[in-house]
Amino acid sequence: MIKLENVSFAYAAAGPTVENLSFHVEKGEFVALLGANGAGKTTTVKLIDGLIKPTKGRVLVNGEDTAKTRVSRRARQVGFLFQNPDRQICKNTVREEIAFGLRAARGDLGEDGIKNRVEETLAAFHFTGEEEPFSLSRGQRQRVALASVLAVEPQILILDEPTTGLDYSECCHIMDTISRMNRDGQVTVVMVCHDMEVVLDYAQRALVMAGGRLLGDGPVGKIFRDRELMERASVLPPQITGLAMRLGEGFENADTAEELAAVVMRRREGRRKQA
Repeated sequence: MIKLENVSFAYAAAGPTVENLSFHVEKGEFVALLGANGAGKTTTVKLIDGLIKPTKGRVLVNGEDTAKTRVSRRARQVGFLFQNPDRQICKNTVREEIAFGLRAARGDLGEDGIKNRVEETLAAFHFTGEEEPFSLSRGQRQRVALASVLAVEPQILILDEPTTGLDYSECCHIMDTISRMNRDGQVTVVMVCHDMEVVLDYAQRALVMAGGRLLGDGPVGKIFRDRELMERASVLPPQITGLAMRLGEGFENADTAEELAAVVMRRREGRRKQA
């Protein structure tokens, strides 16, 4: 579905921001891009979305070269949720905001189809439609931006730090909505995220970057347990994973507090039977 072939990109004379990137994301995956600031993560997702063009190599989405694909076509294939929702909200009501995105990307629906899709989206996200976006909380504005993006029904959803500035409840609401759609096969997700707890809870696969290059690629749990890789990328694993690694044998595959507790209980039960 997404394929990068030896992709490099440089901003003017600043030198390469990403260099010789090659990876493939299959339909239905939930992939996280990990790395310290300046690793090239946001540049990579902008390349996937076609917001910028590679200076070398090719980016293919559904077999189509993003450098040769019309913006209107990319907008129907790839939805982009920015870190700051205020960068993509431009209308005075939630209803108008959702309709704006649909008219821009899904004019083929016609006005009746657009109106129906707007009402379906409002119901799904629990908005009346008359709310003024900039009078809402940060988390609610992020929900408005997400609703507007998902109303278009993109095949791929790109998330650039989607939980920044959100409290725990708002974070769970946003991520649970996205995760449910991913599990239902409605959307493939590529997420840039510095919150490793969120990555552990929601992503299936991790791509680790540093200095614009790809250092590692694999299942999230395995990636987080690779101490050398994490150090090279200047990334700390989630607290649960770090604790499990310190506890050692028997805890290697524990990724949640419940799994850690289950290991402890099994050991306690084993000692009780031996006694």
